[in-house]
Amino acid sequence: MTLLAILIGTLVAGIGSVWLAAWLSFGVISRYTQHMLSLAAGALLATAFLHLLPEAFEAGVPPQALFLTLLLGLVFFFLLDKAELWHHGHEHHHGHHDHGHDHAGADHAGHDHHGHHHHAHGERTAGHWAVLAGDSVHCFGDGILIASAFMADVQLGVIASLAVLAHEVPHHMGDLVVLRQGSSNRRAAVVKVSMAGAITALGGAVGYVLVDALHGALPYFLVVASSSFIYVALADLIPQLQKRLSAQETVSQIIWLIGGMAMVMAVSRLAHTG
Repeated sequence: MTLLAILIGTLVAGIGSVWLAAWLSFGVISRYTQHMLSLAAGALLATAFLHLLPEAFEAGVPPQALFLTLLLGLVFFFLLDKAELWHHGHEHHHGHHDHGHDHAGADHAGHDHHGHHHHAHGERTAGHWAVLAGDSVHCFGDGILIASAFMADVQLGVIASLAVLAHEVPHHMGDLVVLRQGSSNRRAAVVKVSMAGAITALGGAVGYVLVDALHGALPYFLVVASSSFIYVALADLIPQLQKRLSAQETVSQIIWLIGGMAMVMAVSRLAHTG
């Protein structure tokens, strides 16, 4: 039963986020992106601080070990972001070079320090596969995190699935923009990113087996999940909101941010009373 819940949660988060991103990117609602970023940031922070971390600390593991895990998690996601940012920057600068090494982009993380010496990433299709490979790894990780949340508590799993869906939407919007640069076919771009999103379910299944085998590691999984959400909210989403805005726009932003937090608390309360 838990495995079924995990698969549903991961598919909703993985593929649902792509479809929502496509609707937002290509639809009339695209002008509300800023509000969505505020909502996602609030939801992610509330999920990490009000659900994942308390759940982990209730397990009786020494707090020192969990805080160390949180710190290492934040550093890890920072390094992952560095590798991804470097690659995206490389894509934009060298998009016009025509080199045919499709596999070159997939291992960009390992070659971060000397990447400016080789331009093999340059061909547009190669860049697409690199983006999709990175996306797939990211989604696989999301699946494991959702699975660990469901193993702890079904309500926590639902919240984690919704939080992953929320934070993946802006990410997938960026992916769709990158994929559309090489071709004007929206449908092909959506299908490719959806396939990467579906890997979330594979991560969920593997997570189910792993977490079941390593039940003692569950608090650590939850802390890693929270470090991912905290990092995405503080490093990716909130900086995009820190533009110089009018008073009215700032108030609107704060309302949406609090709305995201309130949404997570409301889902939690409903699940508790249910």
